[in-house]
Amino acid sequence: MKAMIMAAGVGSRLMPMTAEVPKPMISLCNRPLMENSLRLLQRHGFDQVVANLHYLGQAISDYFGNGEDFGIELCYSHEKELWGTAGGVKRCAAFLDETFVVLSGDALTDIDLSALLRRHRRAGALASIALKPVEAVEEFGVVVLDAGERIKSFQEKPPRSEALSDLVNTGIYIFEPEIFEHIPAGEFYDFGLQVFPALIECGAPFYGFGIDDYWCDVGSLDTYRQAHDDILTGRVRVQPQGEVIASPWGRLLAGEGVRLGHEVVVKGSACVGAGSTIGEGVILENAVIWENSVIGPGAEIRDAIIGSGCHIGAQAVVGAW
Repeated sequence: MKAMIMAAGVGSRLMPMTAEVPKPMISLCNRPLMENSLRLLQRHGFDQVVANLHYLGQAISDYFGNGEDFGIELCYSHEKELWGTAGGVKRCAAFLDETFVVLSGDALTDIDLSALLRRHRRAGALASIALKPVEAVEEFGVVVLDAGERIKSFQEKPPRSEALSDLVNTGIYIFEPEIFEHIPAGEFYDFGLQVFPALIECGAPFYGFGIDDYWCDVGSLDTYRQAHDDILTGRVRVQPQGEVIASPWGRLLAGEGVRLGHEVVVKGSACVGAGSTIGEGVILENAVIWENSVIGPGAEIRDAIIGSGCHIGAQAVVGAW
């Protein structure tokens, strides 16, 4: 089975973390974020995958290669200029010649893709969207369904008082190849702004299916830290990389070669990347530290993210208060 991972975006909402690292490659519990998507696809039998690349795309292709290490066949669509969500998929039409899934390379989910595919096929859908109920509807695209789960309309980030639904677009799609008849070739084209409204207008079999599975749009520094906590507390079925060390006040994920000093205190969830050193008496509270960094003795890192190769001095205090 075939799938596409959308991995071309700049990830501007996560700056400065994405200044030198493409968003799909940011470390999430010591694995690149996109690796979780690839492993999810492989578990559900999707063994041929294409990823579109643009911003710092070489870092993605260098790490994942041809996908052999992840049990899939992986190829790439290089975009010298961005073609939009639908335009980028259209450029891969020759490869996507059967029912296919589209995933975002910058979201975290453990969705049951097999179950979603069965619902798509039972409905005889041309296009299907996985929908997640959320409270903060004003941050997402809201989807309105009829009684038969066909999509009636969309609302883009409506105020909560005006939202017609609490179901939001996760960016997880299933399409039949006929979807390409609705996407012009050779131009920038967007699913949300152009393709989906056109499907509703022409009465195409276009469905939305609510999911109970975990889904997180890792689109801000706060949701990035929250995703770490969700993994380390078992709220999402994702395997972290490293040793999980529990304490009375929290849990620490230590990557390969991490050196921990005496009396390090962990509160909430903390993740330390490979090769980093945490000095004696350091306090880590809801902190993420990337690889090869040094946190000096007595420092406090609270609700903060420390990048790769950083050196935080002794007794320094970093974070929110």
